[in-house]
Amino acid sequence: MASANDSEDNIFENLQKKVDPKVLADKARATAEREHELFEKAQRRFGDLIGTNSTLPTTISSIRILNANNTRKGFLARIFDPILSANHDRPYTLAEAIREISIGADKLHRLDIFEDPISIFLDKPSRADPSTTPSDLDVFISVKEKSRILLKTGTDVGNAEGSAYGTLLLRNAFGGAESFNVNASLGTRTRSAYQATFETPILSNPNLRVELGGLASSTDKSWASHEEVLKGGWAKLRWFTAGRHKHEFGYNGVWRQITGLASSASPTVRADAGDTVKSSISHTWINDRRNNPFLPSRGYHVKTVSEIAGWGPLQGDVAFWKSELETQTALSVPIPGVEGESGVTFTTGFRAGLLYPLSLGSDPKPHSSHLNDRFQLGGPTDVRGFRLSGLGPRDGTDAVGGDVYAAGSANLLFPIPRIGAERPFRIQAFVNGGRLLALKHSTNKDSDTDRKASQKSVYSTIAELGNGLPSMAAGFGLVYAHPVARFELNFTLPLVLRKGEDARKGLQFGIGINLL
Repeated sequence: MASANDSEDNIFENLQKKVDPKVLADKARATAEREHELFEKAQRRFGDLIGTNSTLPTTISSIRILNANNTRKGFLARIFDPILSANHDRPYTLAEAIREISIGADKLHRLDIFEDPISIFLDKPSRADPSTTPSDLDVFISVKEKSRILLKTGTDVGNAEGSAYGTLLLRNAFGGAESFNVNASLGTRTRSAYQATFETPILSNPNLRVELGGLASSTDKSWASHEEVLKGGWAKLRWFTAGRHKHEFGYNGVWRQITGLASSASPTVRADAGDTVKSSISHTWINDRRNNPFLPSRGYHVKTVSEIAGWGPLQGDVAFWKSELETQTALSVPIPGVEGESGVTFTTGFRAGLLYPLSLGSDPKPHSSHLNDRFQLGGPTDVRGFRLSGLGPRDGTDAVGGDVYAAGSANLLFPIPRIGAERPFRIQAFVNGGRLLALKHSTNKDSDTDRKASQKSVYSTIAELGNGLPSMAAGFGLVYAHPVARFELNFTLPLVLRKGEDARKGLQFGIGINLL
């Protein structure tokens, strides 16, 4: 007969035994499969119930939002009052009622003040209430509010810069899904940057928002031998259309200063040094149908940005029309013998921009572009294989930017062996290239031209983009798609160079949210 001490020893021996990780993984997988099977059965039962009674006449007598303690009742009422049957011209069917309630719950989700999941419960009102009817339905929506205050600090390394930052977010500030965000950062290139924004939905509509903001920053632009100081603010109206197209219309007023010139600064940089004020309105349109913004395997992305400064009542010290186009397409490459998506992806990207000079104030002559407003091209996030601002016009060692550009890229991405296609790691091979050109005399502040000459200069410069091969580079590397950014470590080899351009052969590291 075993003693109590023997039993205790056996227990301790069993606890001390190492469990095979494969056994633990099999148990966890079996548990997850059972939970998934139960969930699917419940979903099927719910679907069958709705399908059987989908045409049943239904009236929504009340909608109650539970646990929304910091959100104004009037703010929520704008979302759900129109759904109540008392405010509807005819009775719902059960299917219609559930669809309308789901649309309202989706609006709550897109306000970004409630955590997932948002639960919906349907119930019949009490029969003791004489005002109810057999078709009445009470709706209860249970939510959990996100933390109202978020404080975050950290460091960033990438794009030839290291920085430390701090962010304070006040969410649902006044009970109407308002957000107030303050951000401060110090870095090796952006020496200091302070930004504050206030955003709020209009009439409880998550698809229609207004944003007010201000900034103050100081950035070392070593590629052009100067430091740029910015102070200003903006107002933006942002909305989504039925096709999930995003639009943004805004006004920007910014005081800019080119200062801290290096002793080797070129005459072009010295001519543009000093203060300018940009007063502009802009419109941005985005249509993003990619399944993943950082590592897409299918879909496309189109973005246009148009800005007009100094025209008519806008005033300011600079006048121009500036437009940019950006596209990306991703295709999944099928592999024989592999079911579903293989993880092999072919992506293409294209960007182009034009800076068109306009007349300022009463002066009928278009003014040449300013260093602050010109395009820069080259670096690990656009044309790989070139240093930051390594393409385009130069004055001595300074990259002075251009008025017209076009750039493209083709990338082939493969899953890393033994890691698999499900993980956000890829091997990529790429070829990319581009050209950045200045309008005739655009770097000479004293060479303002009339409108016809300006138009002719624009047309001839655009035509010049297709004259000969673009500056090109090829390479391969590793890609990691983090939830907040894309990381790349590439080995690059320049293929086509023009005089004065600054290429980079060897390893190049880049971080960004919008890579070519």
